[in-house]
Amino acid sequence: MALPASGTYLNSIRESSRRARLGAQISITDESIERLLLSDSFTSSFQSVSKSQGLVMPLKFSSHLAELNVISVLSLLNFASGFRVPLHNATGRGAWDSIRALVLGMYIVSTAGEGDLLSAKGMRTVDVTKIAEFMRVSVHVEKPHAEIPGITVGTLGGPMYELCKLISNVLTETGEVLVNSGYPDLGSFVVEALEEGAKVKGTKDDADVEVILERLVRAIPGFRDMAVVNDEPIYCFKKALFLINGVRVRFGSMSPPLFPIPSTSGLPIFSDNVIPSMLVHFGVIDLTSSTVFGSIFPNAGSATAVPLLLGAAGDEAVPTGQREEGPVLSKDQSFILRGAAIDACEMIVQRARLVDEFAADRADELSWIKGIELSELDAWLWQIAKDRADYRQLARFVDQDTVFF
Repeated sequence: MALPASGTYLNSIRESSRRARLGAQISITDESIERLLLSDSFTSSFQSVSKSQGLVMPLKFSSHLAELNVISVLSLLNFASGFRVPLHNATGRGAWDSIRALVLGMYIVSTAGEGDLLSAKGMRTVDVTKIAEFMRVSVHVEKPHAEIPGITVGTLGGPMYELCKLISNVLTETGEVLVNSGYPDLGSFVVEALEEGAKVKGTKDDADVEVILERLVRAIPGFRDMAVVNDEPIYCFKKALFLINGVRVRFGSMSPPLFPIPSTSGLPIFSDNVIPSMLVHFGVIDLTSSTVFGSIFPNAGSATAVPLLLGAAGDEAVPTGQREEGPVLSKDQSFILRGAAIDACEMIVQRARLVDEFAADRADELSWIKGIELSELDAWLWQIAKDRADYRQLARFVDQDTVFF
């Protein structure tokens, strides 16, 4: 599959996402967007929800470059959403918390003199067994002995084995690329990309981000989050965008800046499985007329469900216990729905600029809505899905055969 032309990466994300949404007959109306923006859920929590993206970590790093390398590897491995339920059942953690614990564990071991697993050379050595040890999961399943009744034997397999294989493959592949290109670690490569972006910053809107994003995606296979669906490309590049924004989130307030800080206000959202699913539940993304999806989220977006979800958070107890899997989507379906979420968020931010018109009676109270940015909207949708107990129970779509989200 061809990459976008140089200098068109951001526009390619937006245009391909919109084409995918419209081609799948996924509806998004101004009314559904306004309902979200004016809801108690949005107005009472948007400004207070953390925008740190989980990148403030409880460690003292040996250097800022070491911290950037950890953030870079964390961004590279920011997937496993399809394993949310088995991870919760195995470890009590979800996908993001599990991946973060893994990367921090690898960093701690590396600083203790046991070899730098987060270096380019170290990444090439990380196998399934090491990943499983760090994540504290079993990669074996019990199966009946083929010849002896009543006896079971442990064999490699199960969801944790599949996840550990995906993680190991991404690490070894990336390590190989970095070693062959002469970089000591992923963080050093990212610094070089940031410096190249800084050379063109200000020449036109988002010029620096275009350069950085292209460098990341062209060099590292694990950042090539794209697919051809119905003979049309869809570009998401979620993990690369997350990394670029993460540099600003973590290092942008330091003075003087330690690295060139990209301007990220115009970045598309970092589309995973959480944000599209939440927008379906909130009634913004309407799948009812789409022959591609049908009723994959039963009752989601209904006239009875949406008002309850968009109300202020309540104090009622939410049932606990094992989480249930959401609908399993094909690769094509997941790319289309992720693209729809990218387009939906663009439309939400554009509509927010007009809040004085569609909420004239609350214009002063809600004037802050006019200034919301895409990265803030992304952070709110992702974080509120974790923060509110009733939202944590909502089904998110599942795709275990991906290393992109």
